[in-house]
Amino acid sequence: MKGWMCAAALLAAGCGPVPAAEYGAELFKDASLSESQYNTFSCATCHATTASPEPGRVYAGHSLYNSAFRPSFWGGYETRLLDAVNFCYTAFMRGTTPLAPEEPKSRALYEYLVSISPDTQAPALPLTLVKDITDVPRGNAEWGADVYRAACLDCHGEAHTGKGRKTELAPVLPEVASEYGGLFPGVSPGVVFIEKVRHGRFFGVGGNMPPYSREALSDKDLGALLAYLGL
Repeated sequence: MKGWMCAAALLAAGCGPVPAAEYGAELFKDASLSESQYNTFSCATCHATTASPEPGRVYAGHSLYNSAFRPSFWGGYETRLLDAVNFCYTAFMRGTTPLAPEEPKSRALYEYLVSISPDTQAPALPLTLVKDITDVPRGNAEWGADVYRAACLDCHGEAHTGKGRKTELAPVLPEVASEYGGLFPGVSPGVVFIEKVRHGRFFGVGGNMPPYSREALSDKDLGALLAYLGL
């Protein structure tokens, strides 16, 4: 029970007429978990909830199956589950006030994560964020098209048009790499794109995109993606 305050678990008997775990499952998929009118992310945007995520989908974050009792999260950066949730909540879901342990939403999310965490001794998972950005060899463009569909399409929509994107705040790819180029004078659009993929909203590049670690997206996959996008 280390990941959340004990009180949260003891009080999580239910939230209204819906059992806590069921309410938590609904919240997990609902962008309105965040109070921000500009947020379009839900927990399910970045995380699967099964041991083996569905084929053809690349998530920015690890699956949250067996997550409730891990000893640490975010590559060891956080040691409490609620703090790890709030990191995502404030950094990527535009939440302004972190979820408190006594809130019904917090308790419900905890109960839901417990319900999909059968292993109480589940180990922490590696998360390798790339500190210093370097270019990567370009790969096969056909493979890159598959990577795009798996990792980018849900939020950004179709390449070059943005058709079907989650929100108009999600930029059109790959054209946005040239727009961001002004932030990095003398840096190629391909490297600017890698910067955004690897660092997300951090390091002075706008938006609230989460970073893709090496575990989520290998350099080989990234090289193929760049080839597909012509960067």
